[in-house]
Amino acid sequence: MNEISNLFQELWQSRRLILELAKNDFKVRYAGSFFGIFWAFVQPIITILVFWFVFEVGLRTAKIQEIPFILWFSSGLIPWFFFADAWASATNSFIEYSYLVKKIVFRISSLPIIKILSSLFIHVFLVLFLLILFIFYGYFPNMIISQLLYYVFCIVVLVLSLSFFTASIIPFFKDTAQLISIILQFGMWMTPIMWKYTMLPEKFHWLFYLNPMFYVVEGFRNTLIGKTWFWENGIGAACFWGLTIIFFVVGTWTFKKMKPHFSDVL
Repeated sequence: MNEISNLFQELWQSRRLILELAKNDFKVRYAGSFFGIFWAFVQPIITILVFWFVFEVGLRTAKIQEIPFILWFSSGLIPWFFFADAWASATNSFIEYSYLVKKIVFRISSLPIIKILSSLFIHVFLVLFLLILFIFYGYFPNMIISQLLYYVFCIVVLVLSLSFFTASIIPFFKDTAQLISIILQFGMWMTPIMWKYTMLPEKFHWLFYLNPMFYVVEGFRNTLIGKTWFWENGIGAACFWGLTIIFFVVGTWTFKKMKPHFSDVL
């Protein structure tokens, strides 16, 4: 508990530096391309449009919960975009910023959150795009959309918990990046995002609570479509935060154990 408390203190004390480095990381990520950060927003939107064309135009998927498929689908895919991008980026944070890891005076515990915040800038834009999409179809948001901040916070804490573990082991086990890529690819179909979990027999529904992103995806949909508050899903919240706390404890313990050896392998 003392190690976890010290970690939070380090992150809080470095909050201004973290924000500045996150802004710089976001700019540098697309600095070499002709259109710059334009690609950060266009790529996920094109992905959404492709899936929309395949499922709603090509396969003629029917409405789900009495709303157009693209609204139901996008409200699940956009939080997944943030989760996938942030986790992949944060996992490589120690390797990408190896020159900072080797500096004794720099608090390297802030590197994963820097990458997460860098991905968050893109996510904010995509959430605005999602709200505009709902308005275009005639579904006007109300005050309940404020709880999207809660679900975004859930993703940040979840990714931070996972990345402390994965970022700590990737310098020693380079295949971690490929494993995460497979997990993300498999997880996008198992969350579920493109199909409704009620299609499965009810006896299997409990399995989805073992996937923390299921809680977030359903939370986005409950906010934008179902208009229900997050405290109405007590079981889902308990499962999500229970798993996230376990991930965080394991991740921070792994980070503290591996930290002294980073400079030897980076």
